[in-house]
Amino acid sequence: MYLKITNLHKHFETKQGTLVVLKDINMDIEQGEFICAVGASGSGKSTLLRQIAGLDQPTTGDVKIDGKPVTGPGPDRGMVFQHYTLYPWMNIQENTEFGLKLQGIPARERRERASYYLNVVGLSKFAKSLSKELSGGMKQRAAIARALASEPKVLLMDEPFGALDIHTKESMHNFMLDLWKRTNITIFMITHDVEEAVFLSNRIYALGARPGTVRREIVVNLPERSCQIKRQTVFHDYKDELMDLLRSHGQEAITAAA
Repeated sequence: MYLKITNLHKHFETKQGTLVVLKDINMDIEQGEFICAVGASGSGKSTLLRQIAGLDQPTTGDVKIDGKPVTGPGPDRGMVFQHYTLYPWMNIQENTEFGLKLQGIPARERRERASYYLNVVGLSKFAKSLSKELSGGMKQRAAIARALASEPKVLLMDEPFGALDIHTKESMHNFMLDLWKRTNITIFMITHDVEEAVFLSNRIYALGARPGTVRREIVVNLPERSCQIKRQTVFHDYKDELMDLLRSHGQEAITAAA
């Protein structure tokens, strides 16, 4: 397995006692898959992503990328956040090169690699623009180019389209599918948007809440990935299955808390 999460638990100590955020998380992700983890607030989605990114360490269990334990951040994982985190004083070319500069990549290679990935995401004409001159969708594409420039093994995405309007989000979904097909990169994305998860991923991990657990793994087999598929019964069947699962577990969590 390319990305393997084994028996991962995460808890925090609070004034009220031990808060268990993630419990017994097990995931096996192959190279080139597009995986979504879906859950409501309280399911530990962002905490899980932090463990994979190496920004935090599991209480118990482990995360491995290509057989190697994750012990901290590294260039083998690219990160894309909901908010674009572009440096406003740098142009888009400089933003894309920034991570490479930190890695000590020579200037010429930085320029060539950044230019290549800006072309991949369709922003070559805006390389000298500042982020304030770009639309929301363009800013997110720039953030994706920056993450790809380090040529990571896994692209991690934290609710990357949550701040976009519905039309821009739809455009970005089509862009991501095209990018995934062209690069064959492994993508792990967290989202609370059920329709987004069904449309983009080839497998979904449904997370229950309080604590976050893997409720079910759903394999998504759609005949096509286009706007038209969203009107078909097969798409709505997946969506309804996932919605019913999350809804039932949410009610169980409320009952247990009471």
